[in-house]
Amino acid sequence: MREGKDLILATRPFAQEFRTRSWWHVFTSLVVLFLGYSVAVLAEPWWGRAAGSILVALTLGRIFVIYHDYLHHAILQRSLVAKAFFTLFGLFMLAPVSIWERSHNYHHAHNSKLYTSSIGSYPVVTKEKFLASSRLEQRVYLFIRHPLTIGTGYIFMFLYGMCIRSVMNNPGRHWDSIIALVLHVAFGTLLWVFAGWWTFFFVFLLPFVLVLALGSYLFYAQHNFPDVTFSDKDGWTYASAALNSSSHMKMSPVMRWFLANIGYHHIHHLNPRIPFYRLPEVHAAIPELQHARTTSLLPWDVVRCLRLKVWDPAQQRMITRRELRRTRLA
Repeated sequence: MREGKDLILATRPFAQEFRTRSWWHVFTSLVVLFLGYSVAVLAEPWWGRAAGSILVALTLGRIFVIYHDYLHHAILQRSLVAKAFFTLFGLFMLAPVSIWERSHNYHHAHNSKLYTSSIGSYPVVTKEKFLASSRLEQRVYLFIRHPLTIGTGYIFMFLYGMCIRSVMNNPGRHWDSIIALVLHVAFGTLLWVFAGWWTFFFVFLLPFVLVLALGSYLFYAQHNFPDVTFSDKDGWTYASAALNSSSHMKMSPVMRWFLANIGYHHIHHLNPRIPFYRLPEVHAAIPELQHARTTSLLPWDVVRCLRLKVWDPAQQRMITRRELRRTRLA
């Protein structure tokens, strides 16, 4: 059984894109997106427009994963057309290149390291650190990981985290976040003024709320699931973090298409240069990658993931708020 560096080397033959195939996925995704927007604008009655909004949200999620692959240099490098398109798409999705690339690259390099894993990801602290924190610090920590906060990722993760906070911290470095905010407000305002409330709702507000809630949850659950492990810096390795701290999120074929195979997240973390459309191929070809720690989008798995709060080093697992309360009472 290969592990560590040998396993990473085994994935390298797959870290090669097929340029025509990459463009085909971008093109077909844009066709589906156009169809979704057309239905959201023109369909009658209201539930037809709602169906269009859902199609838009899911397709934006797919293109976001493709954008994420582009920034990992897995696809469409050295293409001015791709660079222009994905730069504009990052602004449209409130995830400009400068902040997404910086925070996400850090996340890959430090995935599941205690005390630094919260940069570019959701914060995780040990049970002892949580109990030793002030009441305010505990409330802020639990608020960030609360299901409603994750579900309103449009506001807290993207509008505030990706754009407003990045501008406040370093306006010179993250000037594109200012552009993203201005364009976002302008687009929404123009729709409201010239097309009316319902078009604004079905074309702008509902798709953004849905796709960014889904994106926030995926980013959370890919590294916060019942079998996840966290390590201090002395016990941490890149390969073990990929395999033991990144989930294989099982999905239906339809959701695998809409989310561009992001469920094979353990393989993506092992080698982020593998194009998204080759991840199933890697999974089938390398037996060591077929026994990953899993979760899914089924309701009971979503609940199991959302209940997890802090890391207990003694039990080597994440524990729930109820278990944390019992510890505090004891």
